[in-house]
Amino acid sequence: MSEELIDAFWESIPSVWRQTRTKIRAVAAERFALTVEQFQALRRIRKGMDTVSALAEEGRLSRSQASRAVEALVRRGLAARLTDARDRRHLRLSLTPAGEQTLAGIYAEVEAWLAERFARLSDEEAALLRQSLLLLRKAFTDPTP
Repeated sequence: MSEELIDAFWESIPSVWRQTRTKIRAVAAERFALTVEQFQALRRIRKGMDTVSALAEEGRLSRSQASRAVEALVRRGLAARLTDARDRRHLRLSLTPAGEQTLAGIYAEVEAWLAERFARLSDEEAALLRQSLLLLRKAFTDPTP
């Protein structure tokens, strides 16, 4: 069973993720005129990464690439640089309401696309997929010591 399960994994997950990632990038680029770096920066700022250095490290970008992405987001009013109250030399990044709306818009379109894909399944298949995804997460969650 293990070999069949691994084969099924390789046949499914990379293709599904590639299609999903392509859709996310297309929506970000076509509807919201964001580069991949700008979209990733928005996403990561929302997750709490609030410095250009953190964005560069997490995104495996040069600091100048991350800085250019942030500068474009700030110019468009999607992100803001805030002075750190503890150390005025440091600037912290945050999303503006427009940045939050942009991310919400991207995810809404992608979720509608996903809903179309999942609508191809019967109720029983959808329930089985939900359960299978929970099991997949369980298989890849590191056990707590």
